[in-house]
Formats: sequence, C-alpha cells, structure tokens
Amino acid sequence: MIVLVPIAFAAGVITVFTPCILPVLPIVLAGGAGTKRRPYAIAAGLVTTFTAFLLAGAWLWGLLGIGKQHQIQIGAVLLGVLALTLIVPRLGEWAERPLAFMTRRRFGDVGGGFLLGASLGLVFIPCGGPVLAALTSNVARDRVGGWLVVIALAYALGAALPLLAIAAGSRRVATSFRLHAQAVRITGGVLMAVAAVVIYSGWAESLQTRVPSYAQWLQNGIEDSGQAKNRLAHLSGAKSTAGERSGPEAPDLQGITAWINSAPLTMERLRGKVVLVDFWTYSCINCLRTLPYLKSWDERYRSKGLVILGVHSPEFAFEHSLGNVRSAVQRLGIHYPVALDNDFATWSAYQNQYWPADYLIDRNGRVRDVHFGEGAYAQTEGKIRALLATTLPPALAQPDRTPTELRTPESYLGYGRIGNYAGSPIRADRAAGYRFPASLAKDSFAYAGTWTVNKERILAGRGARLRFNFLARSVHLVLTGRGVVHVKLDGRTLPAVKVTADKLYTLATQRRAQDATLELSFTPGLSGYAFTFG
Repeated sequence: MIVLVPIAFAAGVITVFTPCILPVLPIVLAGGAGTKRRPYAIAAGLVTTFTAFLLAGAWLWGLLGIGKQHQIQIGAVLLGVLALTLIVPRLGEWAERPLAFMTRRRFGDVGGGFLLGASLGLVFIPCGGPVLAALTSNVARDRVGGWLVVIALAYALGAALPLLAIAAGSRRVATSFRLHAQAVRITGGVLMAVAAVVIYSGWAESLQTRVPSYAQWLQNGIEDSGQAKNRLAHLSGAKSTAGERSGPEAPDLQGITAWINSAPLTMERLRGKVVLVDFWTYSCINCLRTLPYLKSWDERYRSKGLVILGVHSPEFAFEHSLGNVRSAVQRLGIHYPVALDNDFATWSAYQNQYWPADYLIDRNGRVRDVHFGEGAYAQTEGKIRALLATTLPPALAQPDRTPTELRTPESYLGYGRIGNYAGSPIRADRAAGYRFPASLAKDSFAYAGTWTVNKERILAGRGARLRFNFLARSVHLVLTGRGVVHVKLDGRTLPAVKVTADKLYTLATQRRAQDATLELSFTPGLSGYAFTFG
C-alpha cells in the first residue's frame, strides 16, 4: 500500500491544475494576504477538513440529515462571513477577540486562516480520478482503516501544497502594496464574497463542466498506470487481473435463490460454452438500455455456443420478490437464464461493484473480459465472436445508443443515499410536513406536503409533491404501490403516470437534453426510490 501514498499525493497535486480549482482560486488569492503564517494556516485547515469529511462526512451529514447541496452551501455561507470580516474591519476585530487570550501575537490572523482553509475543505470538490474513487467507495462500504487514512491525507496534502504556494504568492503581492493595505483587504474580501455567492448558487459546477480538463492526460498517466490499478484494486478488496494472459478462473455461481428460464446451472456444467455473466437489476435504467444488445446476442449466437446468464442482484427491497422479477423478465422479453442473487453471494464472489457489469468467460472457464456500465457493444460482440472461434453469421450492425451528453446523475430519494436534496430538513422514518425552497439549484430536488422519508424510499402522504431541477432528455423514477403520479414539466401538464407495478417508470421525455423543472404530485401510499436520467 505504501506505493499508493506518492501516487495519491501526485493525484492531489494534479487536481489543482484541473477546472476544479477555478471556484476556490479567488478565495485562496484573497485569503493569502496577512502574516507569513496565514497561508500555512489556510493549507492546514484545508487538509484537516477535506480529509475529515472525505473519511467521515457521509456519516456525519447523514446523522444531521443534510444533503449534498446544503453541505456546499454551508461552506459557502461560512466563506461569506469570513469575507465580511475582511470588508468590515470592526467585524474582523470582533471575530478575533476569542483568540486574543491565547497569545499576544496576531494569532487571530492565523486562526482566521485556518478557518478559511477549513471552509475551503467543505466546498472544494476535486475532479476525482481512480484514487479519489477508491477512497470514496471504501468509505461508502465502511472500510476505513489505517492505510486509507494515510492515502487520504497524502491526497489532501498534494491538493493543499499548490494552494499554499498560490496563497503565499498573493501575500507577497499584497505586501508590496503596504500603503494601500486597507484597500487590498477590502478588495480581497469582495473577491471572496463573490466567489462564495458563485459556489452557493451552484454556478461553480456549471463553470467546471464548461472548461476542458486540460490536465486529464497527466492524471490518467499517473492514476491509470498498471501499478496504480493493482494497488487500488487491492485497496478496494478486488483482485487485479493485470498481467494474466488467459484471465483468472471464473468463480462459481453461489447463493442463488431461484432460477428463471433455466434449471440450476454451475460454471462446471457450462464448461465448453462461452458465457457472458451479466449483473443487472430490473429497475436500473442503465441495465434496461443494455438489454436489446444482450437479447440480440443471445438470439444470434446461442446456437454457436454462447450462454448469456443474467445474475439479478437487487438494488431495492421489492426487487427481491421472485414474482416481481419473473414478471419483469416476461415483460422485457428475456429468454436467456436468469439467476436471483438476492443475498449478493455471486456478486461478492465476482467482487463486483456495478450495475450493469459483464464478465465474458471462455470455454475453459476463465474470465477473458470485464466491462462495467453501458457502451462498447461492438467491442464486446467482437470478443464474443473471437472466443466462439467457429463459423458465424455477420456481426450485428447495432448503433450504440448510450447517452454521452451531460445530464443529471442518478438521484436516490431515501436518506440512506440521498445526495442532491435541497429542501426542508429531513425527519427520518416518520410522517412530516415539507416545503419547497424559494429556488432550486441545478441537479437538486425538494419535497412538499407530507412525506415519510425512510432509508431506501419516500412514502407519499397527504398533498405529497416533489420538485426536481434537472438536465436530461428523459426522466425515469422507480415507483411502488398503486396510484397516480401527476406530472408537470416547466409548468406544462404532461400525461399522468398510472402506477400498477413495482418498477421503473418514464415520467417525461424531451427532444434533446436540456434544463427543465419537473413537478410531481403523488397519490398517498405511493413510494419513490430513485431518479435516473437519459
């Protein structure tokens, strides 16, 4: 694991040369003015808060019921307060008084610098590569250990040192204007206040996405190296297959609770066949978009020796039901074998982490290719044909319809994985009244009326409504219960959605991906789980 420490440090340094630095750069420049120790205090505050919230933030915010958007807004408000201490000298003196007893030196300046750095740790969201992804995925699975803390600190230090250099440079520039110290201080405060408003309003994210990632090639060179991949896989508890020409032996199917379209199968019984193991779940929009390709391969190559095996690993409680899965398989026209992996035993045996995920296994039972998510269908079909190694019909000319444009990410509604919620404070596991905020930032949602917010879902009560400000062409929502969802898009009434089964429903479709506001009204008793966007 020690190899990952310098890699994480380098990844942190590179992060500062990506568009992610743009929203906080004015704050660092403005905050650097002061004593020689102030830039160091800013760096120390950033490292402390960023590391602490990287490792424990999800747990802490979850306890407080504070969504991702509000987390950033809290940091932005704190930055705004610090900006006022620069603009209004008396306010700054008042803020420093509690620290005066600790030393006769200007500790308040250092304390203010640390507080500024701590605030930056709340709003600084790096353009994460594999290192940051490995850290966050381990934290999400409660796998926080000694090496993880060390690697997180190395990453934070790497990000903080360039910011320290920027702050120190701005201090030297400010020192050259000693005769105009007050004007420099006020100008810095105004600059910081403007940046805080930009971050609070959500405009920073828009700025980041519009600026090209000019350091991506360097980030890939360091974090995507073979050694880095091996160590990151080990950190996440996965076995790397780098360097294995024929691939590892495919794990057997374990803990399967039921079979659809087939008698029970084992990898031993499937020897001599080319097998595509597809991990999926029937309410996952990404999984549903891969089905046309899987079904066409099954139809075209089954007689040539291909077996497609759908391992259904449920994301939500209602997906554990054999009846629900059987109905979905029939409704979706799936004819290849489907195994119910309700306890995630096969999922764990393959050390899988994604829906969908495809593991291509040769006739000798060895994994030859792995693909996560949508896309690359022509490449996967080419590998299937190569492993079949027999006379085959021409390859299918299927266009890849995987969405590539920017769109709002998948959004969970229960408090267990809620992320971009921006409404009234969550009152977990009990019926409570909610109100829409005066405005919604991009990619955020809020509740109104009576809702019971559980860990996995939200249950509609009297007057239950939901508002979502999104960017996408189509909007989908996982719903259970029986009732009606009334839909408005930018104030325009769309056809109501009748909920008759526990599944994914399409609520709205636009001609192209664009910003819009969706407002939904729910029949009491309906439950919502997660939004996905296409």
